[in-house]
Amino acid sequence: MPAPSRPRRFVTLLPVLAAGMSAVLAAQMIGRDRRYLAPVLIIATLMLAPTIIGRWRTRKLLISGDVERVIGTWEGLIHRVPHPETMAPLLRATAYASYGWIEAARLALKRAVRGPAWEAAVEQRLFVETLLDTFEGDRDGAIHKAEALAALPMPVTGVFAHRRIKLLRRGLAALARAFAHTSEPGDARVLARAAGGSPLVHWAMRYAAAIVAVDDGRGSEVRALLSGAPEWPKESAFYTYHHELLEHAESV
Repeated sequence: MPAPSRPRRFVTLLPVLAAGMSAVLAAQMIGRDRRYLAPVLIIATLMLAPTIIGRWRTRKLLISGDVERVIGTWEGLIHRVPHPETMAPLLRATAYASYGWIEAARLALKRAVRGPAWEAAVEQRLFVETLLDTFEGDRDGAIHKAEALAALPMPVTGVFAHRRIKLLRRGLAALARAFAHTSEPGDARVLARAAGGSPLVHWAMRYAAAIVAVDDGRGSEVRALLSGAPEWPKESAFYTYHHELLEHAESV
């Protein structure tokens, strides 16, 4: 993939530059006259509040583990994406895989129409397949696909999105190694960061971190890592992991 041109990179940085300039201007106004402080804070709060509340609600929903409700909130978007015959099942598979619903995810993948959109969605497919191979016990396959995902060129995105994608890729690699019991130094920290930065895979990363803790002889940390976990249905692999990890933690 050729390197993105400078104009395209500049466009992706525009929101960051605009926010930075606004902050500088606001600081200059407040520096000249303290009476501007209250109005600036009120305006900033009014501008940011809807975004903050929306993100909080989304995060709360994703961490709830209610996969059917998550997919339900996506339905309107799913049917508007290009090539819905391919992308709609793939998005559903992404949600199911992220919450350990192996059979439902595999079924959704089978329903996705193969074609140009399928080939183009290689990153999405590797994400789903890494999770499914991990939960199905194909440890070598999961590690191989996580490595393939990490080797993909980074998409042209803004700075913050670039960091999130990079962290998610590293988190998936650490997750695959954790379930294969071949964790590397620093994996526990990567899993913790990925759990906090990607609410869709929050619990997948938490269970991987719990495995690392057990393997490292830190069984006392498992209960804290799994604290607040949903009541997983038996369709989810997390139902089994949750109980097994707590039992292992007691014996470490």
